[in-house]
Amino acid sequence: MDLSYLRTFLTIAAEESVTQAARRLHLTQPAVSTQLSRLEEEIGQPLFDRTPRGMILTEAGATFARFVEDALERLEAGQVAVDELVGLQRGSLTIGGGATATTYLLPPVLGRFHEEYPQIRFFVREQSSRQSVQDVLSGDLDLAIVTLPLQPTARRGSAAERLEVLPWATDELRLIVPPGHPLDGQPSFDWPDLDGQPLVLFEAGSAVREIIDERIASAGVAVDIVMELRAIEPIKQMVAQGIGAGFVSQFALARHDEGLRCVRDPIGREMAAIYRRDRTPSPAAQAFLRLLGAA
Repeated sequence: MDLSYLRTFLTIAAEESVTQAARRLHLTQPAVSTQLSRLEEEIGQPLFDRTPRGMILTEAGATFARFVEDALERLEAGQVAVDELVGLQRGSLTIGGGATATTYLLPPVLGRFHEEYPQIRFFVREQSSRQSVQDVLSGDLDLAIVTLPLQPTARRGSAAERLEVLPWATDELRLIVPPGHPLDGQPSFDWPDLDGQPLVLFEAGSAVREIIDERIASAGVAVDIVMELRAIEPIKQMVAQGIGAGFVSQFALARHDEGLRCVRDPIGREMAAIYRRDRTPSPAAQAFLRLLGAA
């Protein structure tokens, strides 16, 4: 049903005249009469009685008018709501990411975004890259910050084929050691330095843990993993208490020269923003991705 016909119908009802309705709508009188005839044909009932006093609604017309008024009001409200979303005057954004992203990298970006778009509500989940990939694919997250390469999932098709991947940040994992440790005060370490040493690491299965495990295995050293934790700050606290050495992101350190770099090859990782390729990002997500690219 053509919405313009419905608006013409209500205008005729208000003016009680095809001629006056045509003037108000800036249409010709024949055009208005044609629209009304087609609408009555579609409804299957006459909507007006043509009388010497003008166009008077029939009982069917009066009944139909109430529903048309309600429908057009709701459509106009829907248009306003969409305009508000596009204008970022309302909406929400759900983001996932690991400890480094949610604790150190995203807060400044989120702060700038909130300052510019204070009406947008945020939901931020700290979780593994693997879980973030699954949640973006399922639609539970609008986007996520993950460590590359993408973690495999049990869903049909590879994650890389179904996701847009926007490289965002390069990170370096550095070794932190307790006070009095043989490496305390040193700028770098070599893997044999850790042979037999107690380590406090991220939980098994996390992207950072897989990077560290791979490097330990390649170096052929035997370390003693005495504790596994999910977050960076607890790792730093346990290291400070002398429980063992640990690896954390360079972004978690107070100074750019803090932490020991691997003397052979710095332990780097690439971080990226991901979202579903087959879904148009919401206006809020699009604005956030633009800000993320400028960060």
